[in-house]
Amino acid sequence: MIVTRDRALGALIGAVVGTFFLVPTQGSAQGRETASCADVEVPALEDLFRAAEQGLAEAQHNLGVFYANGDGLPKDNGEAACWYRKAAVQGHASAQDNLGLMYANGEGVPENDAEAVRWYMLAVEQGYSNAQYNLGVAYASGEGLPENSVEAARMYRLAADQGLAVAQYNLALLYSTGVGVPEVDVEAVRWYRLAAEQGHADAQTNLGVAYATGEGVPEDDSAAVRWYRSAAEQGHAGAQTNIGTMYANGDGVVQDPREAVRWYRLAAEQGLSAAQSNLGTMYGLGNGVPEDLVFAYLWYNLSAAQGNETSERNKNIIEQRMTRDQIAEGQRLSREWTATHPQDGGN
Repeated sequence: MIVTRDRALGALIGAVVGTFFLVPTQGSAQGRETASCADVEVPALEDLFRAAEQGLAEAQHNLGVFYANGDGLPKDNGEAACWYRKAAVQGHASAQDNLGLMYANGEGVPENDAEAVRWYMLAVEQGYSNAQYNLGVAYASGEGLPENSVEAARMYRLAADQGLAVAQYNLALLYSTGVGVPEVDVEAVRWYRLAAEQGHADAQTNLGVAYATGEGVPEDDSAAVRWYRSAAEQGHAGAQTNIGTMYANGDGVVQDPREAVRWYRLAAEQGLSAAQSNLGTMYGLGNGVPEDLVFAYLWYNLSAAQGNETSERNKNIIEQRMTRDQIAEGQRLSREWTATHPQDGGN
């Protein structure tokens, strides 16, 4: 018998995504430490350069953004760092946060987590939500200062109260796992919902999981499907897998194996092991697609290569029904797919 999998990835999504999003203020902040910035003549930005050179912090910050993004100027991380620093030393919170990110990433300046934290803290003192979040990440990971999950939660809450979706999501994760705060599923759901309503795909997915499992809210498969769909339509592989499972089982929707296959395939093509496993099962059973042992082998083999034990068992089972040529074809397809696709590249 082929082993099937039920609901996918609620806990995994949280564990994988939760605590390491650094939030750039505008664009990716990168740069190098430098005493002075280059004098570049760009007629379209002449007024901005003039204001920045005269010491206007907002202009300096904005010029840093242009350099960081390559927007109207050649992308130059060093110049971005230079202008961010000029604004940061004048107390510009966004520039302080972006300069902290450059130190955290080691791009354009030597990687220095303690220096990143120093700049975050300066911005946090001004109540800047992105810096509050980034300092929370530093506390959660112990990078640049001692690990402290209670302080991480406090920083996330400060940013979450200002409406920063990624902070709301991370705070929800802490409540769902009891890290730094008491484990309270209802509170986790509250923060997931606030982030989900802003379109945060991970939060939408985990809110769907909460409805599907009845953790923190009454169990409601239809609501689970709605939230999975919101995330899945953004390309979230975990949500695509989960909504595929809902269609496969007829939970919250009319059972539709073809629709299940469609969603599994979208996630499987992103390299998500669970989706590959489920798609292999659909091919192995001829459910929603014509039975095809070669394709079943392909998807099980790709999933098993990522350590999925269920897929390894299922691959071994269907091998007993395959010819030597079919197995060779499945292996060839696996090699071709791996050469052109990510593995575990989904959300």
